[in-house]
Amino acid sequence: MSEYDFDLFVIGAGSGGVRASRMAANAGLRVAVAEDRYMGGTCVNVGCVPKKLFVYASAFSEDFEDSVAYGWKRQETPFDWPTLRDNNAAEIARLNGIYRNLLANAGVQVIEGRARLSGPHTVVVGDAEYSADRILVATGGWPFIPDVPGREHAITSNEIFSLENFPQRILVVGGGYIAVEFAGIFAGLGAETHLSYRRDLFLRGFDREIREFARNEIGKKGVRLHFNHDVTAIEKQADGSLMAHSADGAPLNVDVVLYATGRRPNISGLGLEELGVVLHRDGTISVDDDFRTNVRSIYALGDVTGEPQLTPVALAEAMALVKHLRTGEPAEIDYNNIPTAVFCQPNIGTVGLSEEEARDSGIPVTIFKSEFRPMRHSVSGRDERSLMKLVVDSSSDRVVGVHMVGPDAGEIIQGMAVALKAGATKATFDQTIGIHPTAAEEFVTMRTPAG
Repeated sequence: MSEYDFDLFVIGAGSGGVRASRMAANAGLRVAVAEDRYMGGTCVNVGCVPKKLFVYASAFSEDFEDSVAYGWKRQETPFDWPTLRDNNAAEIARLNGIYRNLLANAGVQVIEGRARLSGPHTVVVGDAEYSADRILVATGGWPFIPDVPGREHAITSNEIFSLENFPQRILVVGGGYIAVEFAGIFAGLGAETHLSYRRDLFLRGFDREIREFARNEIGKKGVRLHFNHDVTAIEKQADGSLMAHSADGAPLNVDVVLYATGRRPNISGLGLEELGVVLHRDGTISVDDDFRTNVRSIYALGDVTGEPQLTPVALAEAMALVKHLRTGEPAEIDYNNIPTAVFCQPNIGTVGLSEEEARDSGIPVTIFKSEFRPMRHSVSGRDERSLMKLVVDSSSDRVVGVHMVGPDAGEIIQGMAVALKAGATKATFDQTIGIHPTAAEEFVTMRTPAG
């Protein structure tokens, strides 16, 4: 028998932690996982899952309007926030139970409470101390609010899903996935929605043309965009509303200020620094290709180690780590061509290089693109456009980037990601017969280079 209580002790029962725990236990290791908040981590509880449900909810307002042109009689359908909030909470509770059962069925011991490392092989949870041959830190990220006067009046994505009352006016601060998505959600649900971003254009890192196109389409949805806008203070008013002041422009009077200005590693109180675990300047944990820290018994994966902060990446890392622990083989992860979607309205889907990244890499680039009105709006008359774009390496004909703004972009780009992984060329796309009539067929019918 091992001298330790467990072969693997996992801190954090989010996507990566749960997957690593289950796989390790199924492989015969003695595994424990400690969680101090909720099963499933950010994605299940206050991230991907509830956000997508709220996106669905927010889209119905336009669906109801568009249905009139298709012969449906418009009826008043007032939005009821408590129904959405409570049904979402019920679904999350159901998923929490599923995660707990998955761990139990795999033989993983679940320990409730905030864990702290007291040694290279020792974890303390409450008054109990446990020893482990290896320790995995998978505690994810935590929303960050900058040090703005009145920051205590703001909320984050952790609290937004459970608000007691629906905000008739909301200010979303930030320019990344979360900010853009929540701006679309609340605009669709009927709130006066403002999006404040301190730079000239949101979604930094995405293809510039896609960002500009998305800006125009999001603006059509009623989101009031404030670029080069820096919130300098938040002041609570006598009536309970909030006044958001900025360096330039008039203050904004709203009911809720939602900060979506990034996430920081959730490592406070874990005891990493006391053990000498090396951290990067941004607080993320430094690991090697096998997810091992400089303290050889301690590993880390997922958002706590930095970009890319995506649930499927954490899952892939967990599987690679467990295979490495079992076999000693290198933990191989290919971080190239990771597809992603922004569930703003309309959606953004992307995989591979942006046009700017391709050009900066010295790749001779040919661009193909198609802009059009989605078919459903040829009848509804809604002023909405879609954009599809291929970035092609002219020297090899290989498609190195695929980008889309439009309905179901995430669903469509998932298939495109398979093509890029397989090394598809533009000729491959051209030889593929499309499905008609769909938006996706545009990707295999583009023949004329743009510009």
